[in-house]
Amino acid sequence: MTAILVLGFLLGMRHALESDHVAAVATLVAQRLTFGRTLMQGAIWGVGHALTLFLAFSLVLFLEVMVPERFAAALEALVGLMLVALGVDVLVRLWRERVHFHVHRHHDGTLHLHAHAHEAESREEHDPRHHEHEHLHGFPLRALLVGMVHGLAGSAALILLTLNSTMSPALGLVYVALFGAGATAGMAFLSAAIAVPLRWSARSMTWLNRGLQATVGCATIAIGAMLVLERAGAVT
Repeated sequence: MTAILVLGFLLGMRHALESDHVAAVATLVAQRLTFGRTLMQGAIWGVGHALTLFLAFSLVLFLEVMVPERFAAALEALVGLMLVALGVDVLVRLWRERVHFHVHRHHDGTLHLHAHAHEAESREEHDPRHHEHEHLHGFPLRALLVGMVHGLAGSAALILLTLNSTMSPALGLVYVALFGAGATAGMAFLSAAIAVPLRWSARSMTWLNRGLQATVGCATIAIGAMLVLERAGAVT
């Protein structure tokens, strides 16, 4: 029994590395957040994911409600639409900051590519602590909601796996709880890993930071669109 519970935690950590999860959390931490705030974004995503997963399993366990295949596919498509929206939000944020690139040539002929965000610079000139204070306060509700949608969409397969792998309802609930804890821990660490290049580039290479954010936005839109297209056939 102990091996099954340990497996649940490890599978939860691995579950956090799925492409749609990584894409969603990358959009959440793409902004210039403090390191602690970044960890919180990932952890709160995991909490939301675990919450809906636990509730869904409880419904199946105690009410004997099975998730229809078409409904599960619709939930997966909903995740795809959410990813598209998150990716668009990243790109819109870059556009609102009026990011533009230009080439600067030095006297020795060396070319440099520069990126500027005048709206953000203007805010920081008036109050250099504005951006930091903006993110230090308030509960990361978006991360919680994104995690809840992911947990609900991925619940069907996990429920079936758990029902076939456990001997009792109590053990099944513990398994799901440990799975959620593993996903929470894995996503917190992953958020920190994603934030490292973003924070470093924001301080020393602005053009690279903006490029990374644009890449995150475009990749998230692409993953979401592919997920919607894959699940559209199953829904219809």
